[in-house]
Amino acid sequence: MMKLLLCLLLSVNCVWAQDNIERFFKDKTKLENPLELRDPFRAPVVKFKKESKTDKASQDPEELLQSVNINDIRIQGVLVGKERRAIVKFNSNDKMPAVIIKEGYRIGPDRVEVKAILPGGVILVEKMINVYGQEEYLETVIPISK
Repeated sequence: MMKLLLCLLLSVNCVWAQDNIERFFKDKTKLENPLELRDPFRAPVVKFKKESKTDKASQDPEELLQSVNINDIRIQGVLVGKERRAIVKFNSNDKMPAVIIKEGYRIGPDRVEVKAILPGGVILVEKMINVYGQEEYLETVIPISK
């Protein structure tokens, strides 16, 4: 009699436990679209956040060059080709990123124009008014720094 009662209690307990387990996992094991799951044998794809527009590295180079003094410019390299470009660093502020300039860009508060980019450096042209009231062009050559 005792064995029968024990078997009855165990069977009721198993049915009750099975019912609770099914209710617990009912919502958790449901896959709506299993084809969208990641392949477990491939590395996960890491998504990078885009930098904010207020960051100086993402600003337009012409806007960044307006606040720079010409004496602080250091030419790091020149890219000569169809569209000539030069890589510029700044002596005054090491935290500012390197900027790529093109011919026609204007630099500094005096709006000095980048006239030519040559294999040896960059030629800047500044429009000045001399003591006689005549317009004069002052050319500055900045060689590639070593």
